[in-house]
Amino acid sequence: MLKYYMAFLLALLIGAMLSFPILKLCKKFHLAQTILHYVDKHAGKSGTPTMGGTIFIFAILISSIFFLQGQIMGALMALVTMIGYGLLGFLDDFIKVKFHKNEGLKPYQKIIGQVGIAFVVAFYVYFNQGGMLEFFYLKLNLSWGIIPFIVFFFVAVTNSVNLIDGLDGLAGGVNCAYFLFFGIILVMLGQTHYALISFATVGALLAFLIVNCFPAKIFMGDTGSLALGGLMAVLACLSGTELLMPVIGLVFVVTVVSDILQVAHYKRTHKRIFLMAPLHHHFEKKGVHENRIVLVYILITIVLGLSSCVGYMALTGVI
Repeated sequence: MLKYYMAFLLALLIGAMLSFPILKLCKKFHLAQTILHYVDKHAGKSGTPTMGGTIFIFAILISSIFFLQGQIMGALMALVTMIGYGLLGFLDDFIKVKFHKNEGLKPYQKIIGQVGIAFVVAFYVYFNQGGMLEFFYLKLNLSWGIIPFIVFFFVAVTNSVNLIDGLDGLAGGVNCAYFLFFGIILVMLGQTHYALISFATVGALLAFLIVNCFPAKIFMGDTGSLALGGLMAVLACLSGTELLMPVIGLVFVVTVVSDILQVAHYKRTHKRIFLMAPLHHHFEKKGVHENRIVLVYILITIVLGLSSCVGYMALTGVI
C-alpha cells in the first residue's frame, strides 16, 4: 500500500508546485476562457485563465512513471491515451483562446478525434485481453463486439466528463472521489499498475483544486476534462471494469443523459425539460449555489464508491 500512498503524495506535491506557475503563465499569455452568452450566472467568470488541466496531467504522468515497475505496457497505454485526449482538448482550448470564441473544434471534429483514439485502445484490448466483458463475477464474451462497445464507451465517458465541467471545482472534485474508490477496487482486483495511476490522479486533482475550487482562479478546460475522461475510460477498459464506471460515476451518467434528453425533447417539441442542461445548470437556475451542487455531487460519488467497495468485499467473502 505504501507505493500507492507515495504515488498520491508525489502527484499532490508536483501538482501543488505547478499550480501557481502555470496559472501565472496562462495569465501572461492571456489564455482566458470566454463564457457562453446564455450562461448568465457565470458572466463574471469570463476572462478566467483556462488550460489548467496541464497541472494535473503533468503531475499524473511524472508520479506514475516514477513508481511504475515490471510489465507496464498497459499502464503506458493508459498514460498515452490520457495525453492523446489531453492534446485533443488542448487544440479545442487553443482555438477558443485564439479566436475569442467558446465553440472551439466543431462537434464532428471532436468526435473523430475521440473515436480515432478509442479504436486504438479497442484493438489493443481485443488482441491482448480478448472480448470478455466483466462485472465482478458476471462475465459476457462479446468477442470482436468488444471493439465497437469500447469505442461507444469512450465517447460516452469522455463527453460526460467534459459536460460535468461547468462549475468551480465540480469536475475536479467528482473525479477525485471517483478515482479514489475506483483505485481501491482496482487494488482489490489485483490491478496494481492501474490502481497506482488512479491514486496518482487523486493527488494531482487535489492539488488542482487549490486553484480551481470556488472562486476558481483557473479552469481545467477541455485540455483537462478530455484527458480525465480518456483516462477514466482507458483504465476501465484495460482493467475489465467498464460496467463499474456508471455505478461509481452515476453523476456522470445523469449529466450526459440530462443533456441528451434536453436536446432531443427541444428538437421535437421546441420545449425544454430542464431550465438549462446539463442538470447542474438546472439546479443553478433554480437558485441553488454552485458550492452546494458541487458538494452534493461529490457526496453522491463517495456514497456510491463506498457502496461499490463494500459490495465487492461482500461478494468475495471479505466481510
